[in-house]
Amino acid sequence: MDNHITIFDTTLRDGEQSPGYSMNKQEKLRLALQLEKLGVDVIEAGFPIASDGDYETVKEIGKIIKKSTVAALCRTRQVDLERAVSSLEHAAKPRIHTFIATSDIHLQHKLQMTREEVLESAVNAVEFATSHYDDVEFSAEDASRSDPEFLIEIFTAVIAAGATTINVPDTVGYALPWEYADLIQTLHTRIPNIDQATISVHCHNDLGLAVANSLMAVRSGARQIECTVNGIGERAGNASLEEVVMAIETRKNNMDYSTGIDTHEIYPSSQMLAQITGKGVQPNKAIVGENAFAHEAGIHQHGVLKNPLTYEIMTPDSVGLTSNKIVIGKHSGRFALGKKLEELGYFLNKEDLNRVYTMVTKLADEQKIVKDEDLINLMANTEYSKQNPDQSIAAGG
Repeated sequence: MDNHITIFDTTLRDGEQSPGYSMNKQEKLRLALQLEKLGVDVIEAGFPIASDGDYETVKEIGKIIKKSTVAALCRTRQVDLERAVSSLEHAAKPRIHTFIATSDIHLQHKLQMTREEVLESAVNAVEFATSHYDDVEFSAEDASRSDPEFLIEIFTAVIAAGATTINVPDTVGYALPWEYADLIQTLHTRIPNIDQATISVHCHNDLGLAVANSLMAVRSGARQIECTVNGIGERAGNASLEEVVMAIETRKNNMDYSTGIDTHEIYPSSQMLAQITGKGVQPNKAIVGENAFAHEAGIHQHGVLKNPLTYEIMTPDSVGLTSNKIVIGKHSGRFALGKKLEELGYFLNKEDLNRVYTMVTKLADEQKIVKDEDLINLMANTEYSKQNPDQSIAAGG
């Protein structure tokens, strides 16, 4: 089996649907170009039936994107399908992504349709889509809460109708990693024509398991992961692109998979999204958060300053950052403080460093973090014996 994992980015569609993250046309075009630079395989550009603005934006993205596939989302309704087909008329690599719910709770309370009616609608939609474009994805909304036997039936039928990708969404973030893996394995082994399609997964983060579920699905045969920059999306968000990709990159000793992502563009992509939406990234967010490569604890600082591998499993440079960050706070040690002071041009002996350390820890108790300007101000009012760089305590002198 091919070990390449297709990265399907839905930041511009599912991500934009999260409250406070809407983007205008120009912002979407700018981000789409960055996603292509990042190396995503598929850019889900929008939901053309939602509005004239979304339709025009999908059309414009299709015009400017040359390397990545551009996908348009649509329900299995004829008017949706026609709108999506039209929006992709200029795309170099178009994909129709059509969906309908398959769980009994959705059929009963949302669609008021029988399984037979859903199956017929899905097949008709795929047949219409494939009459216009070769690349067609079908999603069974709320798949993780659907009857696996019905999923096998409907996926078999849509693949026969021409679907090249079948998506198994954990729409409400309900699945646990092991049961989601079992579901993907069941579909992979029991759909008779599965060799004609790629299994995709679209996991939400309601229980904080979107990335774990996505990776477990890959182990069970999925070869496309649908995700977003910074993990944005409906409710608690989607599987985070940066976390999925860097897990694969960092743990190749355990997962022999690859993506086409240029990991050096991860942090720039994250920052561009934050700048466009005005929504910052949580400080402790994996990979791209402000604290992802920051160290305050003295023991950690000492280790990282000696060898970053002691506490960093990937380099800041690998995701587009210039360096890690040593934060001076009440948990910092003398060694880290000495190194920070040296960066600022102050070379202290052991006795002076101990004295300054006491003042710094007191200051840290008052204001949490001691910034570079705080250290400069403190040193301006502190007498100390100036040392040569090779004699300073931090340098080993």
